[in-house]
Order: sequence, then structure tokens, then C-alpha cells
Amino acid sequence: MIKVLIIGYVWPEPNSSAAGSRMMQLIDLFMAQGWQVSYASPAATSSFMFDIESIGIQRIPIELNSSSFDDFISSFQPDIVMYDRFMMEEQFGWRVDTHCPAALTILETVDLHCLRDARHLALKQQRELVKRDFFSDVAKREVASIHRCDLTLMISTIEIDILEKYFNVDLVLLHHVPFMLPTISEETVKEWPKFSERQHFITIGNFKHEPNWDAVQILKKTIWPIIRKSLPDVECHIYGAYASEKVNQLNNKKDGFLIKGRAENANCVVKQARICLAPLRFGAGIKGKLVEAMINGTPSITTDIGAESMCADYPWNGAIENDPVEFAKKAINIYGNKELWLQSQKNGIKIINAVYNKQDVGEKLIARIKMISDNLDTHRLNNFTGAMLKHHSMRSTEFMSRWIEEKNK
Repeated sequence: MIKVLIIGYVWPEPNSSAAGSRMMQLIDLFMAQGWQVSYASPAATSSFMFDIESIGIQRIPIELNSSSFDDFISSFQPDIVMYDRFMMEEQFGWRVDTHCPAALTILETVDLHCLRDARHLALKQQRELVKRDFFSDVAKREVASIHRCDLTLMISTIEIDILEKYFNVDLVLLHHVPFMLPTISEETVKEWPKFSERQHFITIGNFKHEPNWDAVQILKKTIWPIIRKSLPDVECHIYGAYASEKVNQLNNKKDGFLIKGRAENANCVVKQARICLAPLRFGAGIKGKLVEAMINGTPSITTDIGAESMCADYPWNGAIENDPVEFAKKAINIYGNKELWLQSQKNGIKIINAVYNKQDVGEKLIARIKMISDNLDTHRLNNFTGAMLKHHSMRSTEFMSRWIEEKNK
């Protein structure tokens, strides 16, 4: 039996974030192959984390900057190690390479952090994104991690293009893996609430994620006043895990702008709304809230950043608009136009069934993993940059880690 060890940045919280949902999708795929999956993390436990042990996954607490991990990994000897975000590869990669060098290593990026940071910087400085923005310290760390791993999972085709164009990353190291979702059947559609049975607008997203917080502020300040003026009896419901006091202060019952906090069942609240709003101004990856809207038959209004890499060549599940005034107008139009709303819903169904088909995406990923595993020596011989970065990074990260360990004693 193939042994897979996932080293997680956090314990999976599929009801809190799209990253948590995606991790569970990958776990389900690996388990469907009959592989033995174990999950290790140095993160603190949370009352919202998924009980992975309930589905037969060993949960392994590990420590940062501790040789106790060396003892564990030497004994465990996994066939595949998947790092959840580049920070985990930095911390534990050299230890894995030292004690089980034959293990195939996979990096799960979640999204390209350096792209998100570059866009945020340009937005704060109120200017266009330029090439120099990409070459940050985060980019150097993230791209180095990509080179050191045998395969990196990319959720967005745009991010693959950026890695190839700006950082000369060989495509043999990358694999496109969007969300893996079951297809939407006619029976499922019949169970959705109808146009007349739905009301209000919704936006949803983890408030620890900076693009979500920015989007809510833009919604509150510039977009919602226009919508509310045209639709005075309609409300905007803001859902999201980890809402802070500054988020809760935006709650205004008089204006119909309601901070709802964590949704016990995200699908349920999204399914009851008529329109999902996502005025995202920066970010990376593909957006869980917009996928969630599609799988619940809820049209969405978003920006170019929001819809990026999400629908291939299919028409969007609603409207794409960057200008706040036009964004509000399109939201108002689709909210009150049943025919346009139904067509938007149909667009979403096509996108989910074509782009996020669980079986197709999963089969391609497993085939890629097996191909690399069967030719691992050759694969690594063709990645001299990765070997070079392993050589140097192992010295710097190893001795920094050992210094911290001694200091902690």
C-alpha cells in the first residue's frame, strides 16, 4: 500500500475556507486509490477542524524546528509527501530529503502567494501591476520551493502562465488541479429553490483572507448604497469565518447590510440567496465562494480578478465587472430579471460540469503522479535547478532550524 504523508500548514477546516475544502478533495482522491493517508501539522487544533480520524486518517501533531520530526519521518518512511503551502516545504523539506530521499514530493500551493502579494501592493499604491512587483522575497521563497519539489499543484492556469513567463519554471514541474466536484445533475437542479423562492444578496468568505475583507469594505462603501437605493427592501448578508470586531462594526440593520458571521451550513445559505456578490480587487487562485455559488444555482457578480481562470471559455455565471457603479447596476439587473437569472444559473452548471469534473481532474492528477513516480530518477536528473536549490537551502534552512532548536532548549 502506498503511504502518503500530508504536512499541513493548518488542520483542514472545509467549512471555514476554500483551502480547507480543496485539501479534503485531495485527501478523498488519494484514499479512493486505496492509499494510506496520514496528516501531520504543527498547527494548534481548532474546534472547527474536520475530524480526519473519523474517515480513517492518522492525525500526527509535529513540532517546528525539532529533531523529533527526524525520528518520526525515519520510522514512517512515506512513499509520497505533500506539503500544504511552501512554508511547510521550507520547514520540513530538508528533513524529508535527508531521511526518506526516495519519497516523491508534492507541493500544494493553494494559490500563488507572490501573485496575491504583488497585486495587493499595486492596489495599495494605486497603480498598475508591473513585472518588478512579482520579484519579491516571497516569490523567491515560493519559486525555490516549487523547484525543490517533484510536482507542484496549481489551481489556476493564469498562475501557471506567470510561473513560466516570469520565473522560467519548467512545465514538467507543474500540474493544473482545479477544484474537484461532482457533476450537477438534472435531479439536483430540480431540488434548488426557484427564482421566486430566493431573496437577498450574499457574500461569503474567510475574514482571515485579506482579499475577502477588502471586498466587503468596497461592497459596504461603494456598491451596496447603489443597490439598496434601487432595491430598498433587499438585504446583503455577509457570511464568513473569523469575523473580527472591525468586521462586525460594519453591521447596519437600517441599511440592510448584515454581518452574519460563520455559516453553519454554507451551501444552505448560498442556496437561499438570489445573487452572490464578490467585488474582489486582488488575490490569486480560483475563488471558492464563486464555485460555491455555482453548485447551489446562485448567479454571481464579480470582477476580472474574481473570475480569473474559473470558467475556461464558457460564459460566466452572472456578470463580470470591475467598475463599482456598473457592478451595482448589473447586480440590480440580474436580481430582477428572471430570464437573465435562469440563463446565468445554466452557465454555472456548464462550468461546474466541464471545468471542475471530479473524475476527469482526479484521473489526470493520479496519472501524472504515477508517471513521475515510475521515472523519478530521470525526472530529478532533468531538474538541476531543484537539485542546486536543495543543496543550498538545505544548508541555510537546516542550520537555522538547528540554531532555533538549540535556542529553545
